[in-house]
Amino acid sequence: MADHIRLAPYTTLGLGGPARAFTEAATAEELVELVADADRRKEPLLVLGGGSNLVVSDDGFDGLVIRVTSQGVAVSSDGDQVLVTVEAGQDWDPLVAMAVAEGWSGIECLSGIPGVVGSTPIQNVGAYGQVVADTIRCVRVFDRRTRQVLDLEARQCAFAYRDSVFKRDLGRYVVLGVTYALDRVDLSGAIAYKELAGRLGVALDERVPLAEARAAVIELRRGKGMVLDPDDPDTRSAGSFFTNPVLSAGEAGELELRAAGHPRWDMPGGMVKVPAAWLIEQAGFPKGYARGAVRISTKHTLALTHPGGGTTADLLALAREVRDGVREKFGVTLVNEPVLLGVTLDG
Repeated sequence: MADHIRLAPYTTLGLGGPARAFTEAATAEELVELVADADRRKEPLLVLGGGSNLVVSDDGFDGLVIRVTSQGVAVSSDGDQVLVTVEAGQDWDPLVAMAVAEGWSGIECLSGIPGVVGSTPIQNVGAYGQVVADTIRCVRVFDRRTRQVLDLEARQCAFAYRDSVFKRDLGRYVVLGVTYALDRVDLSGAIAYKELAGRLGVALDERVPLAEARAAVIELRRGKGMVLDPDDPDTRSAGSFFTNPVLSAGEAGELELRAAGHPRWDMPGGMVKVPAAWLIEQAGFPKGYARGAVRISTKHTLALTHPGGGTTADLLALAREVRDGVREKFGVTLVNEPVLLGVTLDG
């Protein structure tokens, strides 16, 4: 246990003040013990993974931060599928690389995403037509309310677009490990994302060798500054800062009056998803738009980056400027995707 450890080095943004107390949990059992002890003492608690989806206040965190470092992968069979059970602290992308090398299909389009396994079910991490909800069999958690270790089946996780029961009831569940059910096949899932299909030179719904899908996804992500690279300031971000708005039919109709022919994806139940990047650019915020020491990525308008020398307050001021500009022009309110610790976009 250490006191007053700066959190900035533990986040991909490189921002954030100190934690009053900081420790690491190398096993699931140790993590449960530390969390339960903090709860008994009623101590404010943050369970930290890879810090890739987190914005921390400049004032830091007045409580205990537990960084999850548990490692381990266990493999078993279930018919034509392989069940891969992974400890929460395992880095995500090496797991994807392992699955591709072994001929396990289902997460190849999630290549290059920073962070650890335990974070993936919380956000229902997704990219290029795949989401982890498609492959998660169960999530092992510590329920801080009942003080029990539980295995939640996928249906109990209430997965939705960038959402889950873990996000809706944030803080209740601590993810200890995740079991993924992957197909034993050397081909990717059906390519469902137009940009990826174009890079691969195939039609939508075609399948390609796993290694080709992974390589194409990483190439696309790198071109957007979404693969961590210490030599590329655009990668000092929390990934996509805003989610793509999902609008009701009525809201979509209002947007169509303001921006006829805008890009959109039809969703179940008459809902419509709109690309946040398009809204941001059309509202007057181009790639590279800067506010002091922070800026919109020069490669991708959804990422807010911190090349260095800035503060969380600077980043949030830019985020508010973008959000308010989009709302004024299009009547659509963008919602942040990263977890905000000790700060909000409303103040």
